[in-house]
Amino acid sequence: QVQLVESGGGLVQAGGSLRLSCAASGSIRILNVMGWYRQAPGKQREFVARITSDGSTNYADSVKGRFTISRGDANRTVYLQMNSLKPEDTAVYYCNADIFFSNQGTQVTVSS
Repeated sequence: QVQLVESGGGLVQAGGSLRLSCAASGSIRILNVMGWYRQAPGKQREFVARITSDGSTNYADSVKGRFTISRGDANRTVYLQMNSLKPEDTAVYYCNADIFFSNQGTQVTVSS
């Protein structure tokens, strides 16, 4: 079982930046893929970005060029640097590691 805890959300004006962090713990040896999803009010959860254990990355078209995903030491931490934020980025952001998703999420609100 893997536990995932996010931090770093908040309220920011359009054009601003935030950095999300997610730490994984539990009985794991290696996490092949870590990533981020988000869910806006009244909408389905959507993919944002993912990174593999060897550093390969994928991004949703809506965040390419603005968001950067990276992994920390021991590959148990994943970060999401979000720049040039837009009001449409407002959502609860959830961390993902292989088949596991966090239950908590972190709120990101971008004001216009």
